[in-house]
Amino acid sequence: MPQIVLDAHARIGESPLWVPTEGSLYWIDVKGPCLHRYQPDTGATRTWKVTSDLGGFAMLADGGALVALRYGLHRLDLQSGRLELLANPPFDPRVFRFNEGACDASGRFWIGVMFDPLEGSAPEQRGQLHSYTLAGGLRPEPDAAELHNGMAWGIDGRTFFLSHSRSRQIFVFDYDPAQGRLRNRRRFACIPEGEGIPDGAAIDAEGGYWCALHGAGKLRRFRPDGSLDRDIDLPCSRPTMCAFAGEQLRTLYLTSASDKMNEAELRREPSAGALLRLMPGQSGIPRPFIAR
Repeated sequence: MPQIVLDAHARIGESPLWVPTEGSLYWIDVKGPCLHRYQPDTGATRTWKVTSDLGGFAMLADGGALVALRYGLHRLDLQSGRLELLANPPFDPRVFRFNEGACDASGRFWIGVMFDPLEGSAPEQRGQLHSYTLAGGLRPEPDAAELHNGMAWGIDGRTFFLSHSRSRQIFVFDYDPAQGRLRNRRRFACIPEGEGIPDGAAIDAEGGYWCALHGAGKLRRFRPDGSLDRDIDLPCSRPTMCAFAGEQLRTLYLTSASDKMNEAELRREPSAGALLRLMPGQSGIPRPFIAR
């Protein structure tokens, strides 16, 4: 059964990332906006407040963190909390923000986009997927969506998973790890209407794809062929992303959201916005965490 690790009341808890060299789990609250660190061995926590919506992050080899804020990619100094702009946003930040980030085995940082206007209402628009390297900067990639999510690489590093959450579709691409190029997009799975939307994901050592179903209160495992394996019911309706962590990557951590829930909904779901963990019965694969 899932257990509450931190009753964090995050607005949009997201992007858990295991950093084995520290024995730490990092995660974010998009609308906090802040980066959090949790150390399971001691229970110690630390928080870094940032200046605008935080859509994704990675660690840097110099000990800092790469943070994808609404107003651009920044280096966050984890000692002082100082932010340094590395790249301006490739979109109008009044309309879009970054959402979902992950590193490939070479340290390319892949970052999606979400249509999330700061004020008013407008017809939904698609934002472009990008990759980033310290030397080359931001590079547009051949995919666009109203809401990117679910990034993960297969066991061999030659397949790339990506969700278009608004259309409830999970895609898989062929991936060239040498050049960091995507091709041959095809549909991996689709979430039926009424079963939530596909959010963040992780891959296990058997090639299974674990996906948080935001709005449905479930964690769903797909087999490598895209067929449904099983669902795990959760105590919160808005899970956001999962990550394998800990000894032999046997523990699965899960973030969740409480954003835009009314008082009655929050009373029914006191764990909304919490950091959870469970033992799913499968081990994960190491996930690269340093952007280069």
